[in-house]
Amino acid sequence: MQVYLDNGATTKTAPEVAKAIQPYLTEQYGNPESIHALGRKAQEALEQARKQIASKLNFQPHELIFTSSGTEANNLALFGVAHAMKKQGNHIIVSNIEHSSILEACKRLEKEGFEVTYLLVNKEGLVDIKKLEHAITPKTIIVSIMHANNEIGVIQPINEIYSICKKKKIFFHTDAAQSFCKTKTPEADLISISAHKIHGPKGIAALAVKENVPIQPQILGGMQEQNKRAGTHNVPGIIGFAKATTLITEKDIQHMTELKNYFIQQLLTISTLNGSKNRLCNNINLTFPGQEADSLLLKLDEQGIACSAGSACNTKKATPSHVLKALGLPKDKLNSTLRFTLSKYTTKTEIEYTLKRIKELL
Repeated sequence: MQVYLDNGATTKTAPEVAKAIQPYLTEQYGNPESIHALGRKAQEALEQARKQIASKLNFQPHELIFTSSGTEANNLALFGVAHAMKKQGNHIIVSNIEHSSILEACKRLEKEGFEVTYLLVNKEGLVDIKKLEHAITPKTIIVSIMHANNEIGVIQPINEIYSICKKKKIFFHTDAAQSFCKTKTPEADLISISAHKIHGPKGIAALAVKENVPIQPQILGGMQEQNKRAGTHNVPGIIGFAKATTLITEKDIQHMTELKNYFIQQLLTISTLNGSKNRLCNNINLTFPGQEADSLLLKLDEQGIACSAGSACNTKKATPSHVLKALGLPKDKLNSTLRFTLSKYTTKTEIEYTLKRIKELL
């Protein structure tokens, strides 16, 4: 049996998405910047898709900027606002468990003269609201806290954080790549989302930006995306993205939640759960004491089970997960942790098979 439990890394493209994309590869293949009929049809489809995706975020269509990835969207949020606001301030606040595309951007900005405060999370992976509020200075220009962590799935109190930032008149960004369409949409000035986390195609993502937020383009050479992101539009990808936003239902979320809870409950005698119980419907991050994560992962792979020992962006690195280190896990447990992430297509039979194989290996 083949069981795919690495949906935090990427998801399979839904059949409905593949079907929606196909005409824009072979028939309606015009460039939306062209003024002829094929171009106009592509432009019309592009704007309809933009409207669909923006509505899921409670943003206006013109506030959505398409990008090539969630990483690019995160980079655009930080570099774009920081460079546009550098005369007003030079202080940025993030958590120490952000995605690497945020943390690496912060390192670059520090070299440019910006100051960055890295908020420590507690043992459950949650940001301390009072410490965040205390960290704000007159020079703070943007706060970036991810909605749900890509490794441990913990959901942050984003709306409360946004309320503080709004009160202080500071722009707030959240990386919602993992949470988009799987939980209630967060409130923020800027939101990053990605198609391939919700059964859409790879290579297409977006950054939603409120119209009052100044943002400096990071890719130049064209007038696309309201002059904020140059480059020929990935029309098939955008069409697929819009279709994907319609597919995950409340019933699917309930299905994933039930399977997640069952999976965790069945393994609690031989493992420990990392992060708060207030987590995404599809995320399971477990430490198996005394086990080598990479060895266990490969043994499961031999049994047809795909999972991960961290996020897909960092699994080829030899260093332990910065997220697990931030939770305070002891050194001997940092390399004993596996992440299992479910999808709407995951079945109870697949979960039972996986549980059986894990128990046999341990």
